[in-house]
Order: sequence, then C-alpha cells, then structure tokens
Amino acid sequence: MPGPSIPLRSVTTLFLHRQHLARPRARTLTAKRLGRFVEDVGGIQLDSINVLDRAHYLTVWSRFGPYDRAGLDRLVYRRRLLFEYWAHAACLVPTTMLPWWRRAMLDYRLRHTGWSRWLRRNAKVLERVKAAVLANGPMAQGDFEGRRPAGAAGWWSWRPVQHALHYLWMTGALTIHSRQHFQKRFDLLERAIPDALGCEPVSTEDFQRWHIERSLHAMGAATELDLTHYLTFPRFGPGPRRAALLAMIERGEVTPLEVEGRPGRWLALTRDLPALARARRAPAPSRGTTLLSPFDSLLWYRDRVTRLFGFDYRIEVYTPGHKRVHGYYTLPILHHGHLIGRVDAKSHRAEGRLEIRHVHFEPWFAAGKTPPTGGDRLDQDEALGGLRDAFAALGTFVGTDAVVLRRVTPSRLRKALRHAGSA
Repeated sequence: MPGPSIPLRSVTTLFLHRQHLARPRARTLTAKRLGRFVEDVGGIQLDSINVLDRAHYLTVWSRFGPYDRAGLDRLVYRRRLLFEYWAHAACLVPTTMLPWWRRAMLDYRLRHTGWSRWLRRNAKVLERVKAAVLANGPMAQGDFEGRRPAGAAGWWSWRPVQHALHYLWMTGALTIHSRQHFQKRFDLLERAIPDALGCEPVSTEDFQRWHIERSLHAMGAATELDLTHYLTFPRFGPGPRRAALLAMIERGEVTPLEVEGRPGRWLALTRDLPALARARRAPAPSRGTTLLSPFDSLLWYRDRVTRLFGFDYRIEVYTPGHKRVHGYYTLPILHHGHLIGRVDAKSHRAEGRLEIRHVHFEPWFAAGKTPPTGGDRLDQDEALGGLRDAFAALGTFVGTDAVVLRRVTPSRLRKALRHAGSA
C-alpha cells in the first residue's frame, strides 16, 4: 500500500530547517545553539583546505555569521561539547551521542579486518604509542620518532606510528585532545572526556537503528540511497541496514512516502509527518542569504542536492586546473531556500583582502525565470543585495578589510552585484 504523497517543496523546506538554514546568519552563536545544530545534522565535517578558512569554521559561519573561532575551539576542545570522530568523513560530533559512537569504536576492531596483518606485525608499536601517550599526556604524530617504509606508496606508506595513532583513535583508546596549526594531538579518551569511563555503549542493533534515525532526522525525508550517503561511517552491508530499516517500518517508527514528481520510495520518521505537513504550508523554504562550504552537510550527497534543488554541484579542488569549470574552491549561494549560483573565493590574509574570483549564477536565476524545482520567481535585486551582504560578512569573518569582486557570469550582473544593497 503506497504511503502519503507529499510535494518536493516539503522535503526541501524541512531539510533546510534541520540543517539550521531556515534563517541563515540571523542568530548569534551560543553553546546551546551549536550543540543543537550538530545534534540535528549529525556532524560538522573537517577538512585541511584553507583557501578561505577551515571547512568546519565555514560551516558554522554559514549558520551564525561572524563569530569568535577561539570561542568555538574552547567549546570543542576544553568544554568537550563536541569531539572528533568519523561520521560522514572526519567530523566533529556531539559528545551527547558518545554511547552510540562508542559502539562504532568497539566494533571497528572486528569490522575492519584489513588491519589484521598490520596488527600482527606491529603489536609492540601499538603498545609503545599508547604507553607514551599515557605517560606524557597529549602527543602529536611529530612527537614520535620513526620513518616511512622504504619504497612504500599510498595509504599504507604511513609510518607505523601514524598507523597506530589512527587505529587507537578509531577504536576509542585515544581521542583527539586538541589541534595545533590543524595538527592532531592525541590523548587517552577517558582522560580527555572523563565521562567516557561511565559511558555504556549501546548494542550493535540499537546503533544500526540509531544510525538510520539520525540520518532521517537530519534530512527530513530521504530515499534509501540517501541514507547510505549521509552518515557514511560505518559502512553497513545492505543486509543489516535493510533489516534494521524494515524493523523500524514494522514498528511504525519510519513511514514510507511518495514524493510528487520523484520516482521511488521515500522514507521519513513517523514523528516528522506533522513537520512535513507544516513545511508544505511555509511561504518560502527559507529566508536569507548565505554561502556554503563545499563540505557542508547540506551537500554531503550531491545527487540529492540535484534532486532537491536542481543544482549540479561538484567539488573541483581535485580537478586539474585546466579542466575546472567554476573554480578551485567554490561555495554554493543559498538564497531564500534556492541554490542560485556559486562563488570562487580566496582570502589573502597578509594583504587583508577577500578576493571574489568568479561568481557563476545559475542560468534560470540570471534569466529571471522560476527555480527548476518549482516556486515563484526570485527578486533578483534582493538576491544580489543579500549576496553582497554575505560577501561583507565573510570578509569580516576571515579578517579582511576589503572585498574585491573580479568576474561575474553572466557579466551583465557584475555592475548590479557591485552596487546591490548600496544606499
């Protein structure tokens, strides 16, 4: 029997709400709001690229506007509001969810059999690394002596200490105590987070159900394929995931849906059906303008972004320069719940200058047409004014005094963007 039928707009609106993008940059950052945000989305992805700022700093800025990075670091690495673990990729995840991630840590020892050979050969290395951290306190990889295996290549070219630190982190013996210049410093989990000693891990079955519940909560409604691409760690086999999902459907915790104009079966938490109904009545998917990090949780599964927003986004960081279409590090532009374009930007910190290298607007927006997934035409002047304001806020956040606009596609919008919002 087919489930309820809902419009795509309801899914998009609830997704934006759960991603804390219903009113982007409208509220200041507090510890309570940060905790609620990360609990709702499941994690904030970390990445080392620093063209503008680190990905996790940008993701928080997209929601709250300019804030004190040192204050965020204190909430993470001193108050332990969040801790680092693998969720979608390397992420900051809520410490309130430690009982569930403890199960993933314990299961990692058995699930990842690729470690077996290395562990047999390097048992003493593992013992020495853990003993050193126990004796000395937080340690970085550079604090250990060692060399990479001669002639080795790829991931397994990591030197033994680096392997040991990674394994001990993933299995929960160590955690990331802090970072210096983005380099991880490791400590014993129970010393960094004392409450971890009294943390009783959930069962494997409860973890699988929680993993599905968290992903559905963050997305509002999703296909089964969406579920496998949101929280991507750990990688359950299709059998256990489907069994857990079927059990949740049979118990009435999850409801199958039909989304108008979209094929296949969609799913939502039964408790979210009223929220989807309210989303259907919302006058707009969201209100406001912001820029999104390429590693933002809204963009974790880019095929879903295409289905919900009609926006084809690819990260071109790893694409050779001559093959890039939009730029090295492009940030999607979110305006009133629609992705209207992308911005290639770079912060020149020493010069105090934020360079907007290239703004690419979506053809439908530039032509003044309706969005590809439906809805009313956007006020182009209002959108350009919102984008100009976002540039100024981003410049403030990354510590620059000037914002320099280079290219705009289509070029006829460059003058309008430069003057949008000016008195």
